[in-house]
Parts: sequence; C-alpha cells; structure tokens
Amino acid sequence: MIGRRKLIKRMTASLLAGPLADLGASPSQTLSAKPILRLDRNENAYGPSPEAIAAIRAHAPSANRFPGGSDSFQQALSKFHGIPAEEILPGAGTDEILRMCATAFLGPKRNLVMATPSYDAIATYARAAGAAVVSVPLRKDHGHDLDAMLARIDTSTGIVYVCNPNNPTGTLTDRRNLEKFIRTLPESVLLLLDEAYYEYAGNSKAYTSALVHRAQRENLVVTRTFSKVYGLAGIRLGFAVGSQSVLTRLAAQRLILGLNELALVAGLASLQDGSHVARCVRQNQDDRQEFINQVNARMLRVLDSHTNFACLNVMRPSKEIINHYKKNDVVLAGEIPGMATYIRVSFGQPSEMAEFWRVWDMLGSHPMAM
Repeated sequence: MIGRRKLIKRMTASLLAGPLADLGASPSQTLSAKPILRLDRNENAYGPSPEAIAAIRAHAPSANRFPGGSDSFQQALSKFHGIPAEEILPGAGTDEILRMCATAFLGPKRNLVMATPSYDAIATYARAAGAAVVSVPLRKDHGHDLDAMLARIDTSTGIVYVCNPNNPTGTLTDRRNLEKFIRTLPESVLLLLDEAYYEYAGNSKAYTSALVHRAQRENLVVTRTFSKVYGLAGIRLGFAVGSQSVLTRLAAQRLILGLNELALVAGLASLQDGSHVARCVRQNQDDRQEFINQVNARMLRVLDSHTNFACLNVMRPSKEIINHYKKNDVVLAGEIPGMATYIRVSFGQPSEMAEFWRVWDMLGSHPMAM
C-alpha cells in the first residue's frame, strides 16, 4: 500500500507535471525561464498615469456591471481639445474606429487607397467588407506620396487612409503637402487620418494635426488613441473626430456595450494628468536620441522618427535579424513590406534598450553605412 503522505506527493507532482508537460517544460524550468522582452508593439514603456491606475483600482469593484455611457468622457475630450462633444466618437481603441469606417464607407465594388508600408489594420477591415485595397508606395523620403495617391482615386474610392506620423516608418508627411491634399481630394471620398503618434510629433514644424482642417471638409475623420503616450494599450480606448453626419454613420457600426468602463475612467484621469504625458514625451525624446547615438556608434542607418519607435536599416535581410532576436528572447515587429532590410524597434526603458544592443552586438561584424 502507498502511504498517505507519499500518495499526496505523487498527486501534487502529477498536477504540476500535467499542464507543464504540454508546454515542454519542468516546474523549475518554467520558474527560471528568462522573461521575453517585447519591442514590437509601440507601447509606452513607462506605463499609464498613476492617476489612471488609481481610477482603475477605485472602479474595479464595479466590474460586474455593464458599462454606462461615455458622455463624461466626451465632455472631457471636448474641453481638452476645444471641439464640440457631438463631433467626438469614442471607441475601443483606434482599431474599432478603423473597422467602423471600413464597414460604413466601403463594401463590394468600393476601394480603399492607402500607402505601403503603413498601418495595415484598415486594409484588413476593408477586405473583410469586400472592398479592394489600392496600395501606393511611400516616397523616397518615406513620406506619403499624396500626388500618386490622388492619381489612384476613382469613382469607386470610398476611403483614403493616411497615417501621420506613419507606422512602421515613424516618418512625417509634410503639413503643406497634406493641406494641399485635403483641399484637392474629392469631397465624396472619406479622408481618414490616423494620428496615433500625434503627441510624440508635436515639436516638428513640418507637422500639424489635421484637426485644424475639420471645418474645411465634411468627409474627414481624425483618429486618436490612448494606447501610446497615455499608456493604456491594454484596456483599449480611442476616439474619432468628425462631422456629425459622418459620426452618425460610424456610430451605427459600433459594438454594443463595447466601451470598457475601466478604460473610460482611466481615460478621464489621464487627460487630467498632463504632467505624466509631458514626462513620457520628454523621456521618449531622450530614448530616441540615445537610440540614434547607438546607431551612429555602430555605423548603421535609421529613419528620422517622430514616434516612440524607430525604423532601422540593418543592411541585410531583416528576417535574419528578427530571428536572431527571437532566439535571444527579444520580440521585434515582423518584416516590413517593400523594406527588406529594415526592422521596426519599439523604444523600451533604458535597461531594455541596453539589452537590445547587447543582443545586436552578439552578431559580431555587420555591414556598415558609409
């Protein structure tokens, strides 16, 4: 007979081994495994405002209740940006806004015109709606080729999408070119301007938000997110600014009860903590400059970034570099269409970026820029 103590010991070992066996790891291996460093999602490495965290904690006990309305959040955004509340539509992150736009303005026999490479979520939603996607390569300076995009617009075009600053390149489309484009674009086409990285680009004289042009054009939607500088990527909050007629069409495509109550209270608190945003922007400037310093020290090349990530020319097939980092527990963004030797690197905290460069230096000799 097996003793009671021995039986309990065997049962405990079995319970531990069962799920871990599926993962191919022992308990000791799992506990001691090196953490994965993610530099692939353009998140704010410094986290949300302490005020936002406090708001989430304070409202966590009511998580058993469905979310209420977003009126308070819209009013706060209205005051913060100086825009009428009825011209603001909150959503579960920018991605929900993009999906609503695609569903409302696209469909079979319609098309979306966008740059490549750019943020591809809108293309996914366009195809899901049955629309075609017309991709226009970026210019040599990696800004949007607005003239070429204008030339591809026809009577079937439902949306033109411009991500500014652009993801994955981190580059700007000059304000003067964009202003001309807004004036020239046929009024029947929805111009969708994604400003996810607006706060990081504010110091550039070549950049201005498209919000200043909203009175010039009814078919204009500008999107913003709380996932980047506000550090709320994990709870999904964003919003669209547009005319009431356009937002009414978008609102018909919203998820029912899709807005997260904790996200709304965190968003409100974040708006009230301007000092946290200012600190994150300053820290990002420092991190960006240090990244450039390290690039120069290794005689590499990087695109001029106005975001919280950089597009680095590794001067060899990017897939090799991405796999090298993956083997060393660092996750980078995937290959960039049309940019075979570039990788996109999100800025982490200084210790995380030191690890990025340590893993780079493991490559040994590498091609250098002349």
